[in-house]
Amino acid sequence: MQDDKLHIENIFVPPSGVRGLRLSGLEPLIITPESNFINVGERTNVAGSRLFLRLIKDEKFDEALAIARHQVDGGAQIIDVNMDDGLIDGKKAMVQFLNLIASEPDICRVPVMIDSSKWEIIEAGLQVVQGKCVVNSISLKEGEAQFIKQAKLIKRYGAAVL
Repeated sequence: MQDDKLHIENIFVPPSGVRGLRLSGLEPLIITPESNFINVGERTNVAGSRLFLRLIKDEKFDEALAIARHQVDGGAQIIDVNMDDGLIDGKKAMVQFLNLIASEPDICRVPVMIDSSKWEIIEAGLQVVQGKCVVNSISLKEGEAQFIKQAKLIKRYGAAVL
């Protein structure tokens, strides 16, 4: 898909009999089995958008913020933010971008999905994100003890996890 097009991923909601999931930005997002699909805007992901990566590398955060706004205006119910790239300081970029999102009422009304394969970037995002976000995802590749430690920290920050 081209970078100038809106890209939205659908996430399947919990099956019947499973309790719902409550997330929030400034507004609540309650996901129940009756919710059907939830639209996740993925163009604020450096791994999924060359344009977004270039803007973040060039520190053009205002233009990168416009991409997030376009996602929300296009129907995204969650914004996926990923700063995993070897050419940027992912931790710094995550914090700066999430702080900018928090200052934009049109964008921060929806929950954020913090998406990273690096725990330090996830935790930096959890420390500054507003509302109840969702983390995508933590892994068992560093062992069960590390996984449990990270899961407990995510819970302490008040976030959900995929």
